Amino acid sequence: MGARAPHVMAVASAGGHWIQLTRMIPAWKDCRVTYVTTDPKLEPIVAEKSASVGISEMSFHTVIEANRWQKFRLLWALLQIAGLLLRKRPDVVITTGAAPGFFALRLAKLLRIRTVWVDSIANADELSLSGRMAGPHATLWLTQWEHLSKPEGPDYQGAVV
Repeated sequence: MGARAPHVMAVASAGGHWIQLTRMIPAWKDCRVTYVTTDPKLEPIVAEKSASVGISEMSFHTVIEANRWQKFRLLWALLQIAGLLLRKRPDVVITTGAAPGFFALRLAKLLRIRTVWVDSIANADELSLSGRMAGPHATLWLTQWEHLSKPEGPDYQGAVV
C-alpha cells in the first residue's frame, strides 16, 4: 500500500483572496484538499477546477464572513475554523488571507501543522494588515512583490499567483 497523499487545507475569504488562492489549485494536484471560504456558491467552481487538474479527493466548507469590526462574528468564525482543523487534521494550511485565513494559520500553528501565508498580490506598496499580523507566525511567509521581501520575512520566490 502506498503512502497517503498530503492533505492541504486551503483557506481564504471570498473575493480577491479566494481568487488568488484558487489560482494555486494546480500545485495541489497530488494532494487531498479541504477548501474553506465564506461563500457557499463557490463550491461548484472550485470542484470543477480541482477535477480539471486531477484532484480526486476534496471537500468544501464555509465559515461565517467577519471583519475586525464584527467581534461576535469573528469569534464564531474562529470557532468554526478550530472545529474544521480538529476534524480534518491537514498536513499544511495555506491561505491568502483575511480573517478565516488568519485564524486558520494561528490555530494550525498551535496544533503543530505547517502553514503558508501568501500575501495579497493587490498589496504592491505594503504588506496587507493580515499579512503583517499573520506572516511572522507562518512556517512559510511569501510576498508576490520582490521589493517587499525582507530578511525576517516575507520571502519572495517569484510570482506565486
